Amino acid sequence: MSRGPSKHALAFIFLTILIDTIGFGIVMPVMPQLLVEITGQSLSDVTILAGFLLTTYAVLQFVCGPILGNLSDRFGRRPVLLFSLAAFALDYMLMGFAPTVALLFIGRAIAGIAGAVYSPSMAYIADVTPPEKRAQSFGLIGAAFGIGFIVGPTIGGFLGELGPRAPFFAAAALGALNFLYGLFVLPESLPKERRRAFDWKRANVIGTFTAFSKFPAILAIAGAVFLWQLAHQVYPSTWSFFAKINLNWSEFEIGLSLGFVGVCMIFTQGYLVGRVVPKIGEYRAAIIGVMSGTASMLMLAFATTTSWVYIALAAGAVQGLAYPAMNAIMSKQAPPDQQGELQGGVASMMSLTTIIGPLLLTQTLGHFSRADAQIYFPGAVFLLSGGLAILSLIIFLRVGARQPASALPEAGGAS
Repeated sequence: MSRGPSKHALAFIFLTILIDTIGFGIVMPVMPQLLVEITGQSLSDVTILAGFLLTTYAVLQFVCGPILGNLSDRFGRRPVLLFSLAAFALDYMLMGFAPTVALLFIGRAIAGIAGAVYSPSMAYIADVTPPEKRAQSFGLIGAAFGIGFIVGPTIGGFLGELGPRAPFFAAAALGALNFLYGLFVLPESLPKERRRAFDWKRANVIGTFTAFSKFPAILAIAGAVFLWQLAHQVYPSTWSFFAKINLNWSEFEIGLSLGFVGVCMIFTQGYLVGRVVPKIGEYRAAIIGVMSGTASMLMLAFATTTSWVYIALAAGAVQGLAYPAMNAIMSKQAPPDQQGELQGGVASMMSLTTIIGPLLLTQTLGHFSRADAQIYFPGAVFLLSGGLAILSLIIFLRVGARQPASALPEAGGAS
């Protein structure tokens, strides 16, 4: 582990994820309004269009994520992080000015190419955190997501009253400030002696997971993570549209609901992860998290009132235990000089979920919410997500069945 930067570096990574999440959350409440304004189409139609926008971002991130993750193993985390932050600021500015859907797609493409902020961030944490504390550190990053989902959508709901483009300019400003902050304060976490040569054969998702084929638990847990993240695409892909279609909520009400989710994330990942995981282990924590999220999704499928929605969201309060625990298990088994490669591969796999998820889920919501739908059931999209989460849980339980839960985090002997 590198000396020196851990405390201040974790603070910067926390702020990086926080500001990036605020930037993403700011625009969520107004995206339906912006697409309707540009296209003149109905909410059901622009829901499907939003799925293609998200997929454009995901396809390019799927291709470029492992490249940037491997580059961070070769040249260090700092330059990759700074490049990504600058590109995101440019992306939001472009989308704020975009007069056509074509420019919105270009903006999403730019963000996808440089969408590496998460993989080098997680690799950075692995660089500066001892293996036994990584779940807690990953949990702090989850808490940053939570705070971002409180502040971002709330600000977006207020700024949305000024017009659907105002939140994009605010997000661009935050991204630019984050870039400048990192430019002056971010230390490098990967010493030169721990870097490895860049190899194009490994700089893709197939090459990454081929390299980790000698760690079977990584591949098995990666499959569970894939299904879990695919299920979770229901929130960024459809929540704003679902809330308008099913409940007729305003932008402000959408922002408040996302803020409530953020409070739950902060409590779980900022408080519970650091206290629960050391006591019960990553394996059991992940199971509890997935079960909580599954229950929430299935309840949301049949939600017809505001109070029902909030009860369902509260039922999923501890689902934030799942991903930090799963990621910590995988991270413990990867060698130090392959942390960037691992996180790049995981980011690319998660990008694959954002290719499949938005198309699958927005099409489902759009189909079942049309005025002429044979079966009008907007909640079908959450029923589908709940099923995917159940499959994730089954796979994860099969991993645990092959060895004692207490031994699972150490399987592979790379910690």
